[in-house]
Amino acid sequence: MKKANIKAVVLAAGFTWGFFIFGIGLTSMFGWGTKIINVISSLYIGYSPTLLGAIIGGFWGFIDGACGGLIFVIFYNFFR
Repeated sequence: MKKANIKAVVLAAGFTWGFFIFGIGLTSMFGWGTKIINVISSLYIGYSPTLLGAIIGGFWGFIDGACGGLIFVIFYNFFR
């Protein structure tokens, strides 16, 4: 069996989490999910219920998801 492709897992996790965070930021502009924005904005600097805040949050989400994906795939390949 081959090991998991590190680049593919890191990019997939980063884009998935970044898109999710960006989507929450966009929907919060209409009043939905504002409480979660307050919680996440304590970790992601600049994240707010605006278009610019959603873009900033999407960037932070990509970085966070990519780091999480990297940690996951390193452990997966080690224990596989």
